[in-house]
Amino acid sequence: MDTGNYRILEDLARASMEKCMARLSRVSAGKWGVAGISVTKRSMAEVVRHYAGTGRTGTAVYFEVTGEYPFSSMVIFRPEDTEIISRGFLGFSFSRLPGLNQAQELLLSELGNIILNAFISSLSNELKRSFLPSAPKCVNGEARFLLEALWSPLGAEQAHSVVTITLDLQCDGVVTRSEVVAVIPESLELALAAGPRG
Repeated sequence: MDTGNYRILEDLARASMEKCMARLSRVSAGKWGVAGISVTKRSMAEVVRHYAGTGRTGTAVYFEVTGEYPFSSMVIFRPEDTEIISRGFLGFSFSRLPGLNQAQELLLSELGNIILNAFISSLSNELKRSFLPSAPKCVNGEARFLLEALWSPLGAEQAHSVVTITLDLQCDGVVTRSEVVAVIPESLELALAAGPRG
């Protein structure tokens, strides 16, 4: 993938996420924003190695799109931030618990649904095609496990373009960070590069 195609993916991701964050900020108690976007070409093993040293665990909400242009995407939330996320999104905090309960998983699933749908819609609009994502799945675990699940529909050995979007939520003087990761196979890259721009 050349730098022009990187730019297409980066521009689509930035435009869709900035609109999504503005909408979330209007209806939430907190302020949402895009902290950073990167597009790289990497294999699953390379991405897993990148996260492996952090020892991070997370709660991920997944979407998978099948069909002519399959791809997968997820939002990773830090489970320990559920209290500030609920306060920033709903205006009140869930009780702090050792693990996530059903209400907290529903909250993160709904947020993931909003965020990932914004990105998927931008790709759909660009290609003038409808995408039918799977129902969002909420999974807890180590970063390696979450990323392997993200890659599984697309082939673990092959390198794909990886769009990483860092999102911030600020509420009551506290900032929490989440991350969108989308794996874009070559068929979708080429379709975006061939499509009309502007």
